[in-house]
Amino acid sequence: MRVLICPDKYAGTLAAPAVAEAIAAGWRSAAAKDETVERPLSDGGPGFLDVLASLGTSIPVPTVDPLGRPVAGSVLLDGDTAYVESAQACGLHLLSKSERDPLGATSYGLGVLLAHAVEAGARRIVIGLGGSATNDGGAGMYAALSAAPLDETGYALPYGGAALTAVAGLEGDPRLRGAALVAATDVDNPLTGLHGASNVYGPQKGASREDVLLLDGALTRWASVLEKELSTCPPNLAGLPGAGAAGGLGAAILALGGRCESGITMVTNLIGLDAALDEADLVITGEGSFDHQSLRGKVVAGVAAGARDRGLPCLVLAGQVSAGRREAAAAGVTDAYALVDRVGLDKAMAEPAEALRDLAAHLATQWSPVGGSR
Repeated sequence: MRVLICPDKYAGTLAAPAVAEAIAAGWRSAAAKDETVERPLSDGGPGFLDVLASLGTSIPVPTVDPLGRPVAGSVLLDGDTAYVESAQACGLHLLSKSERDPLGATSYGLGVLLAHAVEAGARRIVIGLGGSATNDGGAGMYAALSAAPLDETGYALPYGGAALTAVAGLEGDPRLRGAALVAATDVDNPLTGLHGASNVYGPQKGASREDVLLLDGALTRWASVLEKELSTCPPNLAGLPGAGAAGGLGAAILALGGRCESGITMVTNLIGLDAALDEADLVITGEGSFDHQSLRGKVVAGVAAGARDRGLPCLVLAGQVSAGRREAAAAGVTDAYALVDRVGLDKAMAEPAEALRDLAAHLATQWSPVGGSR
């Protein structure tokens, strides 16, 4: 039997390639004659470059985190296309819970990565968006690209989303040398309003209700400035789908004439997932927490739909499972298994790879014709 293994990351514990490797190793230990095919995935968030690593050459780039501290980043160069992961510079995982500060967190580090991509000769830059700690609408990114946001007196603003309550203009156009920008994201939220970046994602970044209202107003003002200052900016920027991705980085990219594309669709096309699905007998996917959000534009939803369309069984292996069985089945999930149910929360967090290998070996005895009977 050919088993296709295509998980997302387990946030905070394992990158997607490590998840796929652990599942494959566990399956083979119980069903050695089965063929396992590993295709780790990402929807544009943390781990985006990990799953695309085979496409080109990785260039190390020193940059800064959301609080301005040095952090290691990289640019993946494939011909004249560069791939950049915003979470390397803006990721929530870079901060402790006590350090989360959406009022002051900056996307400056992402601008540093983009500048290096341009210097490396990229004519097209694909930016994976997701898992951000920032809520500054890409203002920090613009500053790093020599287009600092200014107040009414012409002075550069401090970093962070809160400062945008005073934004009145830009120092100039961001220096991209004509490179086209593509945002890889499966978030379709607008920039502002009830379903905007601040209201929906601000609280998980540390924003209070008062902070959310302040940030939403600041981003509204920021969007109007971008429409006024940039000839490439489309009208009604704040209301466009995807503008609210990654704390408004989607809006910053759209304002520069960029576009948003589905992250999971892009990744699956780049790694040839459809061809792998065509040849599979069983599909395994997963992520850290399999919940109702997993079935709305995330990796698991995309994989399960592909398996369903081909009549293939699809198993979800997750740290925790809270998605409804009926809803999951409608999306194409045959069954879902939680590490915490098998080994407990402490071991699932402390030894996720070992727990995954154990669970995969157990499932091979149930699902594989050479590993046992079902």
